[in-house]
Amino acid sequence: MGHHHHHTSSDQDDTKVGRRRALAGAAGLLTLAALPGTAQAQQATTARSGEPRTPRPGASRASRITQATTLVHADMHNHTIMSDGDGDPALAFVSMRDAGLDVAALTDHATLFSIEGISDREWDRTRELADAANDPGQYTAIRGFEWSHPLLGHANVWFTDEYVDLLGASGMGDFFDWLGEHGGVASFNHPGREPGRFDEFTFRDGVRDQVVGLEMFNRTDDYLFEAWSDGKASPLVKCLNAGWRTGLSGVTDEHGTDWGFPEGKGRSGLWVTENTRQGVFDAMLARRSFATRTSGLRLDATANGVRMGGELPVAGGDIRFAVDLDRGPDWTGKPLTIQVLRPGESAPEVVDVVDTTSGTVAEFTVPLSADDGNWVVLRVADPTQPNDHPGPDGHPCNDLGIAYASPWWLRT
Repeated sequence: MGHHHHHTSSDQDDTKVGRRRALAGAAGLLTLAALPGTAQAQQATTARSGEPRTPRPGASRASRITQATTLVHADMHNHTIMSDGDGDPALAFVSMRDAGLDVAALTDHATLFSIEGISDREWDRTRELADAANDPGQYTAIRGFEWSHPLLGHANVWFTDEYVDLLGASGMGDFFDWLGEHGGVASFNHPGREPGRFDEFTFRDGVRDQVVGLEMFNRTDDYLFEAWSDGKASPLVKCLNAGWRTGLSGVTDEHGTDWGFPEGKGRSGLWVTENTRQGVFDAMLARRSFATRTSGLRLDATANGVRMGGELPVAGGDIRFAVDLDRGPDWTGKPLTIQVLRPGESAPEVVDVVDTTSGTVAEFTVPLSADDGNWVVLRVADPTQPNDHPGPDGHPCNDLGIAYASPWWLRT
């Protein structure tokens, strides 16, 4: 590694020149031509899609069980050629808005020496692109970065003025110190893809409130049983049992050029008081979020009237759940199951499985006790299809995951 210390920033940027040159032949030229309001701008749009954009199917944005918030569809994890993606960053926010997303973030990697990661100049440029695309009330564009450790794992950070790479934070302790100092919110990305799993999710009390996310869907994968076949515990169980209070998210982790469009890749629902950066930040802090792989899905859930992501004011008893689940006319009557997940040793215990259909509000009561662990998660599944990454034989979650509501925590 010693020689890398002598690289200048221009040398570092040379590693990306090959990809940039290839890009200039395609999207790059479109970008140069695409001045707003011109015929070229129209061509640039159709050149990317091949046809005019039509809205996707989906459910209405109003919950049937709570008031005062609106559903927005978000993808908070995306890459460009500024790190290891293929696409021109100038096209990303427009593509995600065209795809029908309401909230989008660019989170290029912060790695060592900016070889495959962002430079200071690129960090500034991400802010400029986000500011230009941001349209308060209609579309929220956010700058973030992905702290990327090849063994410990990757973590997204949003709403900070600075970024940190492995020189500034070489391990989880340093990373959490930095986060505590700089504010913002963070998530554990594709948990278990890297072997160290964030020091096995070692808990740090001081940043508990800032670590708002655990990716349950990344690209097309359900992470509930990630690395189960290697004898490891479910990342969800490991993370929540360690004491973290993460909301649950889905992301495309897009490295290509069709940001926002692929169906079947992860995305998140956020329940916001307004579609602005402040509204999104508040929703993430409150864990008013769900993970899914299905565009247009609405999921809202309460336990004894407390919304998902919240703390129940009791240590147990009969807990009454209400779940609003809809994906619009396409899915009317589609059979789904709601699985009630509780702490286990290495896989979640499933204490109830409730049959429902898309387009209905399911109401059911489950006895819970903090003696069995302080968290509960609802998983929505399609009982007719298998989970590509199954857990223990016969586990109820070996069917296809559709969505995860953020956890509730019992008072302990």
